[in-house]
Amino acid sequence: MQLSGTPAPPVVAAFDFDGTLTHRDTLMPFLLRGVGWPRLLLAMVICSPWLLGYALGRVANDVAKQKLLLATLKGAPLEQVRQWTDLWLRHDFPGQLQDWTKARLAWHRQQGHCCVIVSASPDIYLARVASVLGFDGLICTEMEVRGDALTGMMASPNCHGEQKVIRLEAWLDARYGGSEVMLYAYGDTSGDKPMLRMAAHAWYRGVPWPGES
Repeated sequence: MQLSGTPAPPVVAAFDFDGTLTHRDTLMPFLLRGVGWPRLLLAMVICSPWLLGYALGRVANDVAKQKLLLATLKGAPLEQVRQWTDLWLRHDFPGQLQDWTKARLAWHRQQGHCCVIVSASPDIYLARVASVLGFDGLICTEMEVRGDALTGMMASPNCHGEQKVIRLEAWLDARYGGSEVMLYAYGDTSGDKPMLRMAAHAWYRGVPWPGES
């Protein structure tokens, strides 16, 4: 219960990206926009043992993802990646936002709440998305840069599952100095549920989430 005269804690809204803010995955369309069908198909063939293993539940998400990113992004110049992002934002991103999360994001922003994306998608295009949508913060998978090019390696752990909790807790602590916050969280897969369990108000696939495992 909020005591009279006690300031209310700041409100933070944490949104997953793929499948929550958007209708579907964005990584593969971004890679397709960047490297084109021939190179993407070749990369998927090369990575097929890990991708198939992931589909069968025998290979971890981060392992399969790292193999694909290495096969598609190794050596890509940063300026070229920025051009890919421009093309993806112009041709593929419009119409991707879901109505229910657009409405929730608009409500949080109207209330002056702090809004942050928490996503496994990479920063190479998600930083632009966060800026375009007016988010206050971005927590995501970060890609390693050497010189003026990507190495294809992830510079941070894949921001999925429990990593979302670890990264979000660190971000909240850095921003609010360990003070209490009122957290809203939005997700659509089992990988989002650890983050949803942190929240006082959680939404899963468009409806309030009661918190079952």
